[in-house]
Amino acid sequence: MLSRVVVETALALTGLLVLYAVVPLRGFGSVSAVLGLLGSVLGAGLMVAWQARQLLRSPFPMLRVVRALTMSVSLFLVLFASSYASESLAGPGDFSQPLTRVDALYFAITVFTTVGFGDITPVSETARIVVSVQMLLDLVVIGVVIKLLLGVARKRLSEQEG
Repeated sequence: MLSRVVVETALALTGLLVLYAVVPLRGFGSVSAVLGLLGSVLGAGLMVAWQARQLLRSPFPMLRVVRALTMSVSLFLVLFASSYASESLAGPGDFSQPLTRVDALYFAITVFTTVGFGDITPVSETARIVVSVQMLLDLVVIGVVIKLLLGVARKRLSEQEG
């Protein structure tokens, strides 16, 4: 079962990164970019809720929770990276340097991990707002999503034991 979960997760992550690499990005205006990002984050939240339901039926809830967290965090980061790359296309001066897709993913990861090397910084108000939204949602992902999924997995484990 463990090898199956590892393979499925690796394939899903590969698919997500391939989509990120090939889906055309357009430079969006600031309002449409923010609305699109918020809609995407809402969709990611619905995916977390669906995964929590799946955990309740899983014979191996802890393996499922690892997959759910891996996919949820990866999707979250790719959504913000797409937003940063699109924003950089629309306004090359929105960040301290123009962002490629790799730069945008790197930046999203450094913001999520709170490392913040400072080599890429948001310059425009729009970019600062989007980065601030990511920082706030990072706290939600770390504090709420992880606790929710682990709680559901523990509940399922106790049901299996009793």
